[in-house]
Amino acid sequence: MAKILLTPQFVKAVISPIGARKTDYFDTLCKGLLLEVRQTGGKTYYLRFRDFYEKTRHFKIGDERDLTLAQARLLADKARSRVAMGDDPCEAKATAKLIPTFGKFIEDQYLPFVKGYKRSWETDFSLLKNHLLPRFANRRMDDISRQDIVKMHHDRKAEGAAPGSANRLLIMVRYIFNLAIRWEVAGVKTNPCANVPLLEENNKHERFLSADEAKRLYETVCASPNKMLQFIVPLLILTGARKRELLDAKWSDFDLDRRTWRISMTKTGKARHVPLNDGALQILGSITCEAGCEWLVPNPKTGKPFVSIFAAWNTARTLAGLSDVRIHDLRHSFASLLINQGRTLYEVQHLLGHTQVKTTQRYAHLSQDTLLAASNAGMKGLGGMFMPLVVPALLAA
Repeated sequence: MAKILLTPQFVKAVISPIGARKTDYFDTLCKGLLLEVRQTGGKTYYLRFRDFYEKTRHFKIGDERDLTLAQARLLADKARSRVAMGDDPCEAKATAKLIPTFGKFIEDQYLPFVKGYKRSWETDFSLLKNHLLPRFANRRMDDISRQDIVKMHHDRKAEGAAPGSANRLLIMVRYIFNLAIRWEVAGVKTNPCANVPLLEENNKHERFLSADEAKRLYETVCASPNKMLQFIVPLLILTGARKRELLDAKWSDFDLDRRTWRISMTKTGKARHVPLNDGALQILGSITCEAGCEWLVPNPKTGKPFVSIFAAWNTARTLAGLSDVRIHDLRHSFASLLINQGRTLYEVQHLLGHTQVKTTQRYAHLSQDTLLAASNAGMKGLGGMFMPLVVPALLAA
């Protein structure tokens, strides 16, 4: 060990003495700074310090080829200040090495987790592969800032995506970081998505069937070459179930005596029970159960659940003059009918299997007749006291 006033000329020219594997030269100008000179010719700056437990530690500052002497002294001073404040630069550096990149976290932790419970994990994977991984895969988790998230969000909209599509990315990244925080992933202390607002969505599809439309649709599905469509469509309207829930239903899921249908695998991953009303029971009673077939509405050609019923559905809705009606709108119609019959959002929420009432509110359309009746009831409640004032004003207008 030698103490010397390090100079750029000395650092450039010094070599390790013959027979010594390495030699340390301590700078007399910068406390704790040393230059390690190795027999191989390599030279590295270190800071020697004592940690909280009075143990001597060496913190690597950098290679002599990458730093000037002045830069090494500046970095040594900063590291020594951190030590004085109670930090351990060696520990911080070791922790930094444990911080995964976004891509590594997705591969090692996020995807294995969502595959275990989320039926739509392939949709997540598609969004990751096409939008998030190209942008963030090689970035460390702690290096992704709120500004990065805001740019990602607005860039997606600028590409022509609908607000809902841009929001879906933001919601996914927010969930990913929340998981990382919950799992105490090294370096992830805050969520960069916090306080980043969602874009306003005005593109939600609002459609539900009137009584006349439902009648026309029923006539066309009964005439469909797909003989199962006459059962599938009414059951979707009468139960509010999702298409895939019904197509994958088994006879063993139904308890007709107790008038209940147990859906074991739902969108939320939890089982739920659907009450069977009189109409649903009537439809179920008209389905012919093929011997040895466990499925409720199987494809007659395969004896297994339909992969898709779009062709038959599209023909039936077009013939009924309802080409804008989607299969999911049958679920809308179920909810809207209940609301218009005076059922509460709480009841509809549980019948649809929603975890949040906010989701149910999308389906809670009130018909014009219902609103008009409510408005008239309000006028009667006021005893008509404003009618003498309102009617002349309307006539004058």
